[in-house]
Formats: sequence, structure tokens, C-alpha cells
Amino acid sequence: MTTVNDEFKENEEAVVIETPDNTDDIIESGENTEENEIVENGEDTIVQELTDKLQEEENKRFRLLADYENFKRRASLDKEALQKYRAQNVVTNLIPVLDNFARALTVEAKTEEAQTMMTGLDMIYRTFVQALEDEGLVEIQALDQEFDPNFHQAIMTGSDEDKPSGIVLEQMQAGYMLKDRVLRPAMVKVNE
Repeated sequence: MTTVNDEFKENEEAVVIETPDNTDDIIESGENTEENEIVENGEDTIVQELTDKLQEEENKRFRLLADYENFKRRASLDKEALQKYRAQNVVTNLIPVLDNFARALTVEAKTEEAQTMMTGLDMIYRTFVQALEDEGLVEIQALDQEFDPNFHQAIMTGSDEDKPSGIVLEQMQAGYMLKDRVLRPAMVKVNE
């Protein structure tokens, strides 16, 4: 019985590869350039593919870094806005109270007791206004100002020849701003 190894050994003698004597000289001189070019082109292709992949990964990394920086900036701006306008809801809810105080103070006190009560209301009103101003509430100036739709809401028009057109003649309801944000525009009467 013959094995594969035995057959290989028998055929081993039959297969003889002859190489020229100057094989080393051919490789060194570059005479076999076609094979060298194929190898070099293959290497260049691989290098180019790897370079492209590296560039793509670099671009992804830069985009990710830019997204992260934008996120940090937005979060910082949101935090600043939250801190700046933290009192907005409370102040907005207290504006009608401020209006009612102002209306109460316009009532004429005829008796000594009513005058004392009005003095107390006035003190409370001033303290209340000061506390709201400390939070950043500012009354919008309207009377004799040029009408600005960003700060004023025209509910009436009037005619006064002594004043130019577009000037606020009368303020019907006070308007308020919290820092640089309009909470309620002033309701005004504007000259035609």
C-alpha cells in the first residue's frame, strides 16, 4: 500500500524548477518591473484606501467635537437664561396685583382713618415695587414716547396738533419688562 507521502516522494524527483543563474541580478536591476508595478499598485491602492478611511474617521471625530462644543454652548446659554429669567412666572403673576395696588392708591381718602390706611397701602406698594425691581422688573415708559410696537399696544388713536404723529398721548395700562424681555406691553392711545 502506498501513501500520499510515498507518492509525493516519488514525484518529488520528477518536478524540478529551473531558475536562471542571474535571478538575483534581475530582481535587483528591476527587469521584472511588471510584477513590481503590480505589487506597488496594490500597495498604493491599500495605502490610499487606508488614508481615505483615516480621513473619514478624522472628519467624524471633528464633527463629533463640534457637536459637543455646540451642545455645551447651548446648555450654558440655557442655564444663563434660566438664571436670568428665573422669576418670570412669579413676576408675571404679580403684575395684576401691582395694577390693583395702583388703582387702590388712586382712591381719594376723605377721613382721617382712610388717609392712615392709604399711607399704609402706599408703604406696602413701594416695598412691593422695590422687591419686583430688585428681581429686574421695569415699567415701560410710554407717555410722550414714540410708539414702538415692541413695547406698546395701541388700543386707541387720538388727535393732538401740538404733538407729532406716532407719539403716545395716554397710557391706559402700564407695561412691564423683566430685564430685556417684555412681559406685558403698555396699552396706549397714539396720536394720529
